[in-house]
Amino acid sequence: MLVEELMSTAVVTVDLDATLAEAVQRQLDAGVGSVVVLDDGAPCGIVTEHDALAATLRTGRPLDDIPVAKLAHGSVVTTTPETAVRSVARQMSDEGVKKVPVLDDLDLVGILTLTDIVWHLSDIEGERSEIEATRERWESAARF
Repeated sequence: MLVEELMSTAVVTVDLDATLAEAVQRQLDAGVGSVVVLDDGAPCGIVTEHDALAATLRTGRPLDDIPVAKLAHGSVVTTTPETAVRSVARQMSDEGVKKVPVLDDLDLVGILTLTDIVWHLSDIEGERSEIEATRERWESAARF
């Protein structure tokens, strides 16, 4: 199964020069738990609900006074639409991330989340089983 089959194409974004208030408002308006932060159209970070709550608690400042640039996670793990979901899931686990922006060349075309993967886990496992069965048939045929 490929990323393009599971990814959401309605990616909620905010510019790097935005405030946390803008990022939180976009999350609330879209009913999502994070926004992808863009610097000249390229993903440079992700701000999650947790990040917003932690920043507010740590600083004691209003959301309008907290720049998104201070919260956007450093290097962003990205993938492509043609990447196998199993490969991205492994990378997400290794990197400790739950959301991965999907790029087609330099264009942001979607986002794959841990939730997307969990919702389709039975499909992913079914595909793996089909691949294993095909491999076994080929190996059996090669022995003759």
